[in-house]
Order: sequence, then structure tokens, then C-alpha cells
Amino acid sequence: MSPTLLLAEDDPYLRQDLERHFQRRGFTVTACETGTQALSAVQRGGFDLLLLDIMLPGVDGLRLLDELRRDQSVPVMLMSALGAEQDRISGFTRGADDYLPKPFSLAELDARVDALLRRVALDRRQAQASNDAGLTLDQNAQDLVHQGRSAGLTGSEYRLFATLRAHPGEALSKAFLYQTVLHRAFTSLDRGLDVHVCNLRRKLADIGAQHLQIQAVRGQGYILVDAQMS
Repeated sequence: MSPTLLLAEDDPYLRQDLERHFQRRGFTVTACETGTQALSAVQRGGFDLLLLDIMLPGVDGLRLLDELRRDQSVPVMLMSALGAEQDRISGFTRGADDYLPKPFSLAELDARVDALLRRVALDRRQAQASNDAGLTLDQNAQDLVHQGRSAGLTGSEYRLFATLRAHPGEALSKAFLYQTVLHRAFTSLDRGLDVHVCNLRRKLADIGAQHLQIQAVRGQGYILVDAQMS
């Protein structure tokens, strides 16, 4: 089935160009010029990806994202010509999955869209596999449930676990995890990721899922190992 995309962009030329581009790629595209139109479309659901400009007339992209995150976990990529760091931070803290500053190339847009869709597909397959083992990834609640017990993860802890679990048997570098999980570049003095790893290990043990071990690989990063399958 073709991916379904909601495109919200008030610039008519860019909106038409992007709509034609994604249609040529085989996407089913719903294009909106205002945030009000986009909100109405979002509430009907059924999209695989949302591509939202922040500066939309009516309901802006950030308010639209707030409404969406109340009951949907569909991936969202924000676009903005503003380029300010605060706009990126605000978007990520409100639940955006990626941020693309304008102007951008179609090649970069395609690469980011494809990466998001691959991640969603991996999450869905992993969630299905997890259900079989009494483990559930709750995307809406951004939490992990093991045998009926919720871990109480933060958003960053959930992203960390989901990212590691989507790459079984693969050591993921700190640089990759900082970008994917914490949405910032890695520096040698930044211990933020290590703190999240420690908290996540403790919460896994608290719900009886200590067989899922987050192991440090010297010189590489972290890997998730299922001790029951070793």
C-alpha cells in the first residue's frame, strides 16, 4: 500500500511542488494550506506521516502538534524558515520526530522521510514481537509494559529503549544515540545519555524485565541484549 502523507504548507508554490514530488514517489497526499484545514484532516486520522510548516495561518504547526499528540503517535516532521534553536527545541519537546529547516533539498527531505517511515515500520514489527513475550511498547503513552506492569518511562527513556530494540545485536554509537534519542550532538563532557541508560536499567529491573540488558561496548556505544535468548 502507498504511504499516506498530510502536507500542511501555506506557500502555494512550495506546497504544489512537494505535493507533486511525493505523488511521483507513490505517496497518497492530502495537501492543506492552513492549520485549520490540517487539524480537520488529522482528526480523521489514517496518515503514515505528517509534514507540517510551523508558521501556518489559523492553527500554527506547534498547536497542531499539541492537538495531535493527545491521541495519535503518527510521526511528524516540522518545517520552518525560522531556523532558531528554540523552535527546534519546542518542536521536539512537544512530540515532533524531526525538524527540517528551510530551505532544504528534496534529496535531504526524502532521506529524512524514508528514515522516519523505516523507524515506524521497525517499531511496529518490534512491538508485535514484544507482545509475544509479554512485553509491549505503548507508543501513545511512550511507555513500556511488561506482564501488565508499566515502567513509567520518560520520553527520552522510551526513545532510547525503542531505538536499541529496533537494532537487535547491534552496538549503537553514542553519537548516533545522542542525535536520535536526545536530539543533540554528542560531546565528551555530556553525561546525559549515561544517566538515561542507568535510569532505564533500573526501571527494567523494577518491572521484572531485567533479562533485557543494556550493555556498554567499549569504544562503540550501547547494545540491547536479551539474556533469555543468549
